Amino acid sequence: MDGALGSRGAWLLEEYSDRSGHWGHSTTPIDSLMDISLRALENGFQVCAHAIGDKANREVLDRYQRAFEMYPDLAKDARFRIEHAQHLSAQDIPRFAELGVIAAMQAIHLSSDRPWAIRRLGKERIIEGAYVWQKLLQSGAIIVNGSDVPVEPLDPLASFYASITRKTLDGEPEGGYEPDQKMTREQALRSYTIDAAYGAFEEHIKGSIEVGKLADFAVFSANIMEIPADEILETKVVYTIVGGKVFEQVP
Repeated sequence: MDGALGSRGAWLLEEYSDRSGHWGHSTTPIDSLMDISLRALENGFQVCAHAIGDKANREVLDRYQRAFEMYPDLAKDARFRIEHAQHLSAQDIPRFAELGVIAAMQAIHLSSDRPWAIRRLGKERIIEGAYVWQKLLQSGAIIVNGSDVPVEPLDPLASFYASITRKTLDGEPEGGYEPDQKMTREQALRSYTIDAAYGAFEEHIKGSIEVGKLADFAVFSANIMEIPADEILETKVVYTIVGGKVFEQVP
């Protein structure tokens, strides 16, 4: 529904801090989302809409809400998503949980974008609503983590590291950006496993290691739930198991 923050294409409620009179823009007629949402509910499809700026996120949430109100029975487990949900206004943060909308975010964007994003949004908007993982989680929302390949590295450990440290992949700054919004390791793991499976209607076959689910998982060289955070990016995949078959990693 909008463009990227770096190119100032993300659609904002207030003008860019580093370009007066510019608010970004929508990339798709916003009212078309209403039609798509209604047709999706009628036919059992999940809608996943790209929205980065706070204006784009509000407009998407508004259309989702209207569609849900028109088809309340069909909306009970629709699991509509917003892809990125990168910058939100304070009043829209609780709406994800209230509407059952999934925030499909990529924590790695914090590492790559945050050093310059403050120039686009300014300190107040960054603190209020940018990459606000704890605010979303504490409101009851579900966060689905991801990589956004090929924009970002494929390696999920990079995003796991960003989730719990809020640092760049070079380890800056000390303590992380807006550290109160860090995920715990348990929250980060869930966002990449069982909650990610939920976001794809696949929690019954994947997302956790249980009898009856797909035997697809990776074995690391270290326990990422316990090692010092700065060692996570050095962790390697020893082997993977897919469909119950073991595949050793090539050195």
